[in-house]
Amino acid sequence: MRIVCAMSGGVDSSVAAALLVEQGHEVVGLTMRLYDASGHERQGRGGSCCSPAEIDQARDVCALLGISHYTVDEQERFSTHVIDDFAREYAGGRTPNPCVRCNEHVKFGPLVARARALGAEALATGHYARLEGGALLRAVDEAKDQSYFLFAVPPALLAGVRFPLGTWHKEHVRERARALGLPSADTPDSQELCFVGGRDHGEVVEARAAALGLDAGELAPGEVVDAEGRVLGAHAGIHRVTIGQRRGLRIPGSSPRYVLRVIPERRQVVVGDAGSLQTHALVLDDFRRLAPLGEREALRASVQIRHRGKPAPAELELDGGRARVRFVEPVQAAAPGQAAVVYDGDRVLGGGWIAEASG
Repeated sequence: MRIVCAMSGGVDSSVAAALLVEQGHEVVGLTMRLYDASGHERQGRGGSCCSPAEIDQARDVCALLGISHYTVDEQERFSTHVIDDFAREYAGGRTPNPCVRCNEHVKFGPLVARARALGAEALATGHYARLEGGALLRAVDEAKDQSYFLFAVPPALLAGVRFPLGTWHKEHVRERARALGLPSADTPDSQELCFVGGRDHGEVVEARAAALGLDAGELAPGEVVDAEGRVLGAHAGIHRVTIGQRRGLRIPGSSPRYVLRVIPERRQVVVGDAGSLQTHALVLDDFRRLAPLGEREALRASVQIRHRGKPAPAELELDGGRARVRFVEPVQAAAPGQAAVVYDGDRVLGGGWIAEASG
């Protein structure tokens, strides 16, 4: 069949395309240009997906595989749904998850539409995840699993998607890439947000502030206080901190302190010891269902609050687009704005965005 393969230029999407070619499919490589990298410090290959260098590399891989390659410009969509959302969230004292937003708004919907326009029967990507019988599952390689980032992709779109690497381990992917002589075989994995490009996230927020109409006061320095409200120091802006942060606080004292919460209306950052970071309960907004769950339902499941975090047993109460989570044992440093994804074993049941976290 004809399959469009999303090509970032990295080793994973390159091998995904190669596997599809080996299986006898007619493969078309499609690369998205998502942002202007002209001001980035890092423009070399590796470390940041979808950069100009990676687009060139995707084209080289397609030439080696003997398949067509096209580049599509999605900079406006990416800017609106990912970069602007990123800036607004940090300015509002929350911690965004741009990779989830990118998959939700930019990658899958537009790419599936383009695949259909090209007469393709499916879209393939290099994500480490599995789809079985309509269910989204964790990848076999738990260390590389990306199902956490995919919970917000609508099931109707996932029905037309393939993940060729879902049963592969990363070391075997690189081995296959070397055996095939792919130029991306030893390209480093992405280690930073693609559009940040060597800057810190606070600079990105400040650069977008005027275009978004953010009040300068929202990004102004403010107080660092303890849980009793005593002023301990100053911060450079609430958009430069996140829950659980320890480094860069520059407050006196011998004991380590961590960011416990942010109070945007006062521009205050509240700090405390590591024990105060424990979270027993969450409220999730905009809850998405990837499994047949009722609008109102109570269930036991595991909830994962960050990509590298371990899923924690919890009790959930679903109520339309909102979910209440109570953990069996407390988790550390749940940050409003981040994604919380619900699992039953390897299966993704759904997920939402942390609106409230309480000890």
